[in-house]
Amino acid sequence: MKALARYGKEFGGYRMIDVPVPEVGEEDILVKIRAAAICGADMKHFRVENGSDEFNSIRGHEFAGDIVKVGSKVKDWHVGQRIVSDNSGHVCGTCPSCEKGDFLTCPEKVNLGLDNNRWGGGFTKYCLIPGEILRIHKHAIWEIPENLDYEDACVLDPISNAYKAIAQRSSLLPGQDVVVMGTGPLGLFSVQIARIMGAVNIVMVGLEEDTKTRFPVAKELGATHVVNGSKEDVVARCQEICGKENLGLVVECSGANIALKQAIDMLRPNGEVVRVGMGFQPFNYPINDITTWAISIIGHMAYDSTTWRNAIRLLENGDVRVQPMITHRLGLSEWEKGFDLMAKKEAIKVIFTYDFDDED
Repeated sequence: MKALARYGKEFGGYRMIDVPVPEVGEEDILVKIRAAAICGADMKHFRVENGSDEFNSIRGHEFAGDIVKVGSKVKDWHVGQRIVSDNSGHVCGTCPSCEKGDFLTCPEKVNLGLDNNRWGGGFTKYCLIPGEILRIHKHAIWEIPENLDYEDACVLDPISNAYKAIAQRSSLLPGQDVVVMGTGPLGLFSVQIARIMGAVNIVMVGLEEDTKTRFPVAKELGATHVVNGSKEDVVARCQEICGKENLGLVVECSGANIALKQAIDMLRPNGEVVRVGMGFQPFNYPINDITTWAISIIGHMAYDSTTWRNAIRLLENGDVRVQPMITHRLGLSEWEKGFDLMAKKEAIKVIFTYDFDDED
């Protein structure tokens, strides 16, 4: 079968390669991929060639599909079930994070479809769910409700990320305001969770290149205002919209240092920044200002099983919408086109389906 793989330890090196169908052990599950989505974590390696021939991983950690084979000792799952993976492939099972079921903050975690994993991900035809993870983490996969299709289900990872960032990590109360910085899927799902949580003003902050595609979708999904950071004073405009007393939460999804600074500067005293986005530059900010105004900067990573249970119910009930965010559906053979559309911000969510003519 074909698979989109990444090479090298640090950045870059995507190649479409031939790989064997995974062998299924006595506790393993084999999933036929029906839909897989590009994530921002995939984009950071696009066109960053490193010349390495060291295999890293088969990519694609947002995926859903059908169980087509189970090992002889598998009891909880059967062939024919429609499932979605939470992308965990290995955890230690004994650290404090694992003890509380927060598996994706385990120091030893290995993600399916992300870096340095041996099982693969969704940018191929079949993916192995290792029995080891299912022994430790019963909700490493979830059955897809009947009324949801595969492309809705495959993006439950970013939905769950947004849910936990706001509903579980922040102190947001109904009647308060929220600013969401960053117009990618995490930002757009955060807009929806803020709406569900009862925020009054929901302000999405983006850049000039977001005005054509992403700002209209943000408004459709619940943003009451959009702010163009390329042309407007972000701090002043957000405080004008919300009023300084109401702005208690900023969800920072872009990963840009300037956005994090703006987030801190616009908050009222005792406000919170939940930092969802990832950046790679040092952040130079006067720490005394954070102390003086009792600002909380909350790091966010992933989700837990409670998150997934509730996110699935919201998606099933129609409270969270995916379809307005799916701008392109492509065969996996067109992977470069999909990545290019994402890089140009002409796409919000690109869904791949396997379209190579292999023998089963």
